[in-house]
Amino acid sequence: MKHAVIFDMDGTLFRTDLILELALDETFEYLRKNGEWDGPTPIDQYRNIMGVPLPVVWETLLPQHGVQVREETDVYFLRRLIENIENGNGALYPGVLELFEQLKQMGHPIFIASNGLVDYLQAIVTHYELDRWITETYSIQQIDTLDKGDLVAEIVKKYKLQNGFVVGDRLSDIMAARVNGLTSIGCRFDFAQEAELKEADYIANHLSDVLKLVSKETVSR
Repeated sequence: MKHAVIFDMDGTLFRTDLILELALDETFEYLRKNGEWDGPTPIDQYRNIMGVPLPVVWETLLPQHGVQVREETDVYFLRRLIENIENGNGALYPGVLELFEQLKQMGHPIFIASNGLVDYLQAIVTHYELDRWITETYSIQQIDTLDKGDLVAEIVKKYKLQNGFVVGDRLSDIMAARVNGLTSIGCRFDFAQEAELKEADYIANHLSDVLKLVSKETVSR
């Protein structure tokens, strides 16, 4: 099998920022109406932790609330995200479809490994018809831990991957590559942090850079 390319979804392929404020505002308006929140939506605080699993999000944003409120908030937020995706309020980053087509033509299997939930990821894949190129999509919801390294390990094990890349914008993607013996490509996009990108093997400023890096690395081996 040729080198696999494992992509993060939010902030790497999908412009979550376009639906994030909408869904988060709708969710916190829901909390305000229910007397569970007073004040503005903590969008900046969420941006700082963008990419972590949703249970961690609600532990961070709603530290004084009980488990039941957090779980109800999680369900409502997910519903708002999916409805915004289906209504076309989101977008892929420029070059996603072209990159996928070129990688596919070159014989590189494409996977998604995301901290997003199954229904959310499926909404994106379906709306943009990404399953034309993607071999399989993996959600953190499918494993017992919240560690992306473990999620990528599931792909490596199932498909017996010897070589490959993990492409993402956060440290969790970079570390997932490292612990699985894969090459990391850090994406300097909306939610990326320079301190985290320094840990990556390579840095991409645009998705077109990913194709160049994959081509360069696979030819040199």
